[in-house]
Amino acid sequence: MGAVTRGEVMAVVKADAFGHGTVAVARAALAGGATRFGVTSLAEAFALRAAGFTERILSWLNPTDADFAAAAAHGIEVAVPGMAHLAAVRAAPGLDVHLQLDTGMARDGASPDEWIALCGAALAAQTAGELSVVGVMGHLPCADRPADPANAAGRARFDWGLQAAQELGLTPGDHHLAATAATASDPLSHHTMSRIGAGLVGIDESHTAPLRPALTLTAPLVQVRDVTAGTSVGYGHSWRTPYDTRLGLLAVGYADGLPRLASNRAEVLVGGRRRPVVGRISMDMTIVDLGPDDGYEGAREGDLATIFGPGDAGEPTAAEWAGWAETLEHEIVTGLGPRLHRVTVGDPPVDSNRPTLTRIR
Repeated sequence: MGAVTRGEVMAVVKADAFGHGTVAVARAALAGGATRFGVTSLAEAFALRAAGFTERILSWLNPTDADFAAAAAHGIEVAVPGMAHLAAVRAAPGLDVHLQLDTGMARDGASPDEWIALCGAALAAQTAGELSVVGVMGHLPCADRPADPANAAGRARFDWGLQAAQELGLTPGDHHLAATAATASDPLSHHTMSRIGAGLVGIDESHTAPLRPALTLTAPLVQVRDVTAGTSVGYGHSWRTPYDTRLGLLAVGYADGLPRLASNRAEVLVGGRRRPVVGRISMDMTIVDLGPDDGYEGAREGDLATIFGPGDAGEPTAAEWAGWAETLEHEIVTGLGPRLHRVTVGDPPVDSNRPTLTRIR
């Protein structure tokens, strides 16, 4: 996505790089032109350092009692969303900070009413040698809907906040407002840097960038059985077979990240054909109807089901699962559990009968 922005690209690898594997995605992002990393917690930042990454890292969601002294020791930059955080950061001298402005979400960041005071106090701390203000940041509320007027209001507030900081005497080199969707769809939100997170793994909420999903989830059929019409399936008997058919059992369920709300809605790919998920998705198991078309008799235990992937072979995508679960792709991929066997493309093959998550290197 670096081709659509005039500034630097910060690779946001929070939440295990949106469930895709922090180290693998971080390496791929650097190879693709990213120059630094963004995370939420200091723990995520320290993990990047432990993995050997020496690039600049910004952490922007920490409590006031976070270990800012350790952040300074590891060269981690931190966001400052208000006066309480500024006081905590001043107690750990040497940090580079990004002042964070609420640009319309009533979420993280200083409100406009406290922004001037925050900038003034940060300038005083910088003059005293306690910290360096290297950035100003914000976040757009409705970037997935490019025409939403809230985005124009957010841009205007950010421009005001940046100008106010500069007029007070601060000279932050980094100005960043756009995340993935805004980077793809809203050039007016581009400043010196864009924060790309979901876009690294093929997700764009604005649906304006031709991105390819990076993740494939597969699982073998662990049991196959023939049943007659009228057979009740799963907890609560929420589905009964309307015909004689064959059912396949997958050893993957909501403990592994499959949303229960997708029960009796979702599909998987088995034997080159989409098969419906039937009955309730349970903690460890999902049942699929393998029939009654002419080819279902060929399904056998051990056959591989593709739960979701990029869609190249007709398999469902994470976006489709998000639709079935009435949520967004981010929740599907970040909710994938630790029991899944993870394989990065390019790694040596590993034999496993567990559900397998395949991701980029």
